[in-house]
Amino acid sequence: MPKLDEPTRARLVAAALDAQSAAYIPYSHYPVGAAILTSDGRIFTGCNVENASYSVTICAERTAGVKAVSEGARLFRAVVVVTNNAVFPCGACRQFLTEFAEDGEMLVIAANSEGHISTEVPISVLLPGSFGPDDLEDGVENGTQ
Repeated sequence: MPKLDEPTRARLVAAALDAQSAAYIPYSHYPVGAAILTSDGRIFTGCNVENASYSVTICAERTAGVKAVSEGARLFRAVVVVTNNAVFPCGACRQFLTEFAEDGEMLVIAANSEGHISTEVPISVLLPGSFGPDDLEDGVENGTQ
């Protein structure tokens, strides 16, 4: 599992807390902030952005991830997710994050709105048996998909 030193962990939590304050949440009133650490040491943040058409709402983790990818980052080392009650990313975000996990693994840290970390786990614990690029390529080559 990737390791983080305490100063880096603290910077990520602070960045996620700051991002949480920008959440656009007129429907759920549930602010989420995320901060992703890339393999080259950059930090990208995101918040959840709701929409009256609920299905087009985007989670904080994917907001941060899309910002990172759009700036050329392709490998993520860690993500901090800040919510009022320190929960982990949803299933869609777990799948999204796994796509960019450095060496197939990244640290997922859940913290509450006061910055208290409740849990740290590798993404593989949250999404065991994940579907990834290798699965897609194998299926296409073998004609099984």
